[in-house]
Amino acid sequence: MKKFLKLVLAVICGILLLDLLLIAVFSGLASTGTPTVPAEGVLRIDMSKIVLQEQSQEADPIASLQSGGQQLAIIGIRDATHALKAAAEDPGIKYIYLKTDGSQTSLELSDEFRQALAQYRQQSSNPVVAYMEAPSTGTYYLASVADKIYMTPHPGSTFTMNGVSTQMFFLGDLLKKLGVNVQLIRHGKYKSAGEMFTRASSSPENREQYQQLVNSMWKNMSEEIARSRGISTAQLNDAVDNLKLCLSQDFVDCGLVDELLDRDALEKQLAVLAVADDYSKIAMIDFADYALAKAVPAKAGKKIAVIYADGEIIDGSAEQNVAGDRFASIIEGIRKDKNVKAVVLRVNSPGGSVLASEKIKSELDRLKAEKPVVASYGGYAASGGYWISNNCEKIFTSPYTLTGSIGVFGMIPEFSKTASDVLHVGVETVSSSKHGDMMSLTRPFDQAEYNYMLRSIEDIYDQFTTIVSEGRGIPKADVDAVGQGRVWTGDDAMKIRLVDEFGTLEDAIAYAAELAGESDLAAISVKGYPAPLTMMEQMMSSINGKKPDYSVRLKEELSRPRIVARLPYELKFF
Repeated sequence: MKKFLKLVLAVICGILLLDLLLIAVFSGLASTGTPTVPAEGVLRIDMSKIVLQEQSQEADPIASLQSGGQQLAIIGIRDATHALKAAAEDPGIKYIYLKTDGSQTSLELSDEFRQALAQYRQQSSNPVVAYMEAPSTGTYYLASVADKIYMTPHPGSTFTMNGVSTQMFFLGDLLKKLGVNVQLIRHGKYKSAGEMFTRASSSPENREQYQQLVNSMWKNMSEEIARSRGISTAQLNDAVDNLKLCLSQDFVDCGLVDELLDRDALEKQLAVLAVADDYSKIAMIDFADYALAKAVPAKAGKKIAVIYADGEIIDGSAEQNVAGDRFASIIEGIRKDKNVKAVVLRVNSPGGSVLASEKIKSELDRLKAEKPVVASYGGYAASGGYWISNNCEKIFTSPYTLTGSIGVFGMIPEFSKTASDVLHVGVETVSSSKHGDMMSLTRPFDQAEYNYMLRSIEDIYDQFTTIVSEGRGIPKADVDAVGQGRVWTGDDAMKIRLVDEFGTLEDAIAYAAELAGESDLAAISVKGYPAPLTMMEQMMSSINGKKPDYSVRLKEELSRPRIVARLPYELKFF
């Protein structure tokens, strides 16, 4: 017994020592501080080494260790665009060297960053030079803003600049073979989030919706590319549709690339542009370091609050996603903060819980009664994301934002045939009431139960269309006509009055400050809420973190109506 106790004690001590060692190691990884960048050099932006997100985040030490110390720097879009503004005014920056291959940044944030690069070109006499080895539609779109685009002449590179596409996968037949009956209750013929579980192929409405989405995205991308390269959209579409972009020289012949350069020729060209005797004498300034060095710290006094509603809207107070109770508390605190003069609600959410969305919206309504609230849309402002934000003073959007999806669905699977025909398990229910087992997942709904669920769905849809009608000043019948669960790009959403104006996060901040009577942005601080977790907080949360709450039964979660526009298949920019 004593030996066993000694063994247990040794194991406990070992675990404690390991935790202390991890803390020491992670603390060392986190202690880099603000980097020192060269006073003069070329600003190098390698999109394979950074990823732009809504907010900057400290490095994940676990990911760093797992990848041998190599990891992506996560830079918030505001920090990234501010760095480009600083570079335009920095006499030490000779030019920007942009490599777009391997980018993992979303299209809408790439577009916002592309606009900032265009502004750099206007404000600075120094060029933006891009280099590519394996361009895709998305990476070329970002590179096309450059003054000069160079490309490798070497054969073997894979070019996937073939437009915008999406693949839709359907599990309906498979689930039926497994005996799973997915009961989908929805309002909105375009509300397609559940179709992959109930159908073998797309509904005509879903097909129509996605065709319009990809057409709208490509229209905007092709027009911007053509404008930047001084060619017509007809020329670009001819090159893409007729597969003319097969070899490196094809990009030159079609006017998409200025010159083919191997590594040696590229380095000589970069040295010439930097007025350096040799490439080795050029100080390359890492963009992640530069953005961190140029980040503007929050100041005391008057401020604009930016609320980042980034992720799925969920119930509770979790630190991840947009947790209803947590965000309601944050918004309440901002409303009571006398130093906050105006608010920007930055939305990048496909929606989620109806209850959580309404909690957030209620607090935003109270906030709006006291202070100006302006919306800025990222990649998604759909379903719950649109529910919480459509009543803002003004909505700024990207042409690529997936917007609207004014609709509701509930999806409840039942496994009676799986149990009997596949697993050969008998299920027998004893219930006090007629419908006591309706959420047991072991039998299908009867008609009364289906109507019961439908009544809840219809009520939420009616509330949704009412909210949008009042928030946007659009007749309810018109909201219903553009609703029905349909997702629109920001470009199309503008035409049907779901949004107000194309603009970046910075545009929304400037407008919010104007509404608050603060025309001098230099005199006012901008602070983001909620603050992203520090590396140490991430680590401690991982070590001491809360376990998922498994007390909520699956059937209760599945029975909740959802207002989510999560796409079960990913848009790909090939």
